[in-house]
Amino acid sequence: MPTSLYLADGLANTTLSAVVLEPQGSVLHRQLSLEQLQALIAAGLPLWIRICGIGQPHRIASILAACDVPEVFAPLVLDTPQAPRVDSLGEVIALVVHRLRFAVDPLNLMSDQVSMVLTRRVLISIEEAPSPEPFPALTDWLLSKSPAATAEDLDDLLHYLVDHLLDGIFPMLEQMASRLDDLEEAALRDPRPRVLNRTYQLRANLRRIRQQLWPLRHQILLFLRQNQPVMGPDGLLGFQEMAQNVEQIFESCEILRHQCDAVTEAHMASSGNRMNQIMKTLTIVSTIFAPLTFIAGIYGMNFTNMPELDWRYGYIASLLLMGAIATIQTGMLWRRGWFEDWTGSRR
Repeated sequence: MPTSLYLADGLANTTLSAVVLEPQGSVLHRQLSLEQLQALIAAGLPLWIRICGIGQPHRIASILAACDVPEVFAPLVLDTPQAPRVDSLGEVIALVVHRLRFAVDPLNLMSDQVSMVLTRRVLISIEEAPSPEPFPALTDWLLSKSPAATAEDLDDLLHYLVDHLLDGIFPMLEQMASRLDDLEEAALRDPRPRVLNRTYQLRANLRRIRQQLWPLRHQILLFLRQNQPVMGPDGLLGFQEMAQNVEQIFESCEILRHQCDAVTEAHMASSGNRMNQIMKTLTIVSTIFAPLTFIAGIYGMNFTNMPELDWRYGYIASLLLMGAIATIQTGMLWRRGWFEDWTGSRR
């Protein structure tokens, strides 16, 4: 599990904003104080409360208390890291997911926790990472929605938020698949250790993504079996689609994990071919020079009764004999295909 998100001077500072679902249209309020938020809650209008940063947990706990959220949910949405989960108690639903994204290089996976709490009149989203505008696309859609959103749309907005976080994983998987294709080609052409190291890093990222999805898939299915009074028919249908998205992401991770295995096998096979080529080259050299070394060893013993030692043309004859043997052996090995490069092109 990724640890808590820290900035240079500690945890991200807490900022508060809210989208009020008024009958004539939604209105966005930025940089709210706790007193201003309590006034909006007292007005009785449906709210989407957006909290960024968890550097002030006591302030967040006060916001939850003002929204009549039971205290049992406070550790769930404030403690980090939490495993993805879906919990409910009475007319309150709490959901914890993680926003996954890559750094500059797709080998480095980053994660921050996003918690959501839904009641009859209020939806609360708590983001661990600071951002200038929480969920900007969904905010723009909500502000321009016609007819205006009502309290009955809060459950739809909840699963829209989760879908937005899950949909961000698909481009990541496509990027990882593209990188694995490049690594597989590199493993076949030039199997270096860095290719295998990058493959292992991608496999570790896939393992982390699967660890994030596995509990969420199970708990969504359990949640759908329960009779939640807060969720309407459209909201339950959205959670069913959410479960299908989780299943699809999980299957994609399995496919990419097998592709990691294919890259590893290609690297091992290519490395084995290169090693065989090296051993074949050494065998050729040894085969050619073994009889030459034998001849040189015999005439290097310098015994007194060796007639060739006094022969005038003995040195020339030995060199010609060695050259003939080497030529014959080279020709035989060439005809048998021993000089072919079995590793293929490595350009």
